[in-house]
Formats: sequence, C-alpha cells, structure tokens
Amino acid sequence: MVCIHCGSKTNIYNSRHQRRNNQVWRRRRCISCGAIFTTTEQSDLSSNWLVLNKSEDITPFSSDKLMVSIYKSCRHRDRALEEARSLTDTIVQKLASKIRNGQINVKDISRFTQVALNRFDKAASTYYSVRHQ
Repeated sequence: MVCIHCGSKTNIYNSRHQRRNNQVWRRRRCISCGAIFTTTEQSDLSSNWLVLNKSEDITPFSSDKLMVSIYKSCRHRDRALEEARSLTDTIVQKLASKIRNGQINVKDISRFTQVALNRFDKAASTYYSVRHQ
C-alpha cells in the first residue's frame, strides 16, 4: 500500500480482524512523510462467489445488489441506508456457510435475507417477499 499523501511505501503498525464484517482494519504509517492513516481490507466476493439463478444462469455475487434490495425494503425507516448496510453485512456473513464450490443458489440468498428482515422489521420483510418470490 502506498501513502495517500505522498505515494511512498507504508508500514502496518496495528492490525485487527473485524469478524462481523469479515474485514481487516489496519493502521499504516508512511515511511517517507510519516503520515498515519487507516485502511480496511475486505475480500472481493464478486470474483469469488457465483450465484446460480432460477433460470440456471450463473452470475457473480453482488453485495451491492443485495444491499439495494434491502434498502428498498427498508425505505420507510429513518435510517434505512445504514440499516441496509448493516443487514447486508450480516446476511453476507451468514451466506458464507452456504457456499459450495464457490457457488450459492439465489433461493438461499432470498431465504437468508427474508429471515433477517423478518427479525428486523416485519413491514420490510413483507415488502421484500412480495418483490422476491
């Protein structure tokens, strides 16, 4: 990683795994200018997970697409965007147990999302189930 201020190399001096988001938080220091900044690293699921759709097509997994569908279901809430992000992180973490040979069925994604939304907000769950049957 290069410094965001001067472009020189950096060293990591603190690193923590964030289990909930499946990320790594890192504190970095520039060798040249001494600037300190934080980065987070997360695996690119779109290049690692494939989704088997109802029509038997295989497409890359998109957590952004999942987040948008959750956001649309939660639009009636005051903090819909941040709640959708948090729910998406939770669902993606749960989906990891269903991955087989790098693939997951779209029905599993819908089911896990439906369960999470049902626990979170019944109205959002109803909206989601109508749109994703």
